[in-house]
Amino acid sequence: MENSVEFRFAQRSDAAKILFFIKQLAAYENMSEDVVADEQLLREQLFDKKGAEVIFAVENGKEVGFALFFHNFSTFLGRSGIYLEDLFVLPEHRGKGYGKAILKKLAQIAIERGCGRLEWACLDWNKPSIGFYKSLGAVSLDDWTVYRLTGKTLEDMAK
Repeated sequence: MENSVEFRFAQRSDAAKILFFIKQLAAYENMSEDVVADEQLLREQLFDKKGAEVIFAVENGKEVGFALFFHNFSTFLGRSGIYLEDLFVLPEHRGKGYGKAILKKLAQIAIERGCGRLEWACLDWNKPSIGFYKSLGAVSLDDWTVYRLTGKTLEDMAK
């Protein structure tokens, strides 16, 4: 049940655990080959540069889920928001309400920090997650399309 889960913010010494969860998520999304992050890069980007934050869902002292998030900004709202980059619960711990508990915790953090919204993206083939998010009252932004520059295209644009 959701009540038996506790939360803790990740610390610098958790880089290996964070990478483990990232790799588990990538495997679930059939994107393992895209993971280039390593522990040192995570320590630098998350803790030295404070580029994002991580919370762990903890059951009986063991990390069973995680969320990686950062602040974005809405010019229309005039306030920061929280963007959830990754949410993952280990398969053997699903069905216990931990995904919902993580989102509830993030909503609490957003409210405490005066944020105007909590948002995330979901792969369009991930029907179980889409159904779960809709069951919580989340609304898909079907009229928006995400664009991305990476790798050589990003480098070329920067020139």
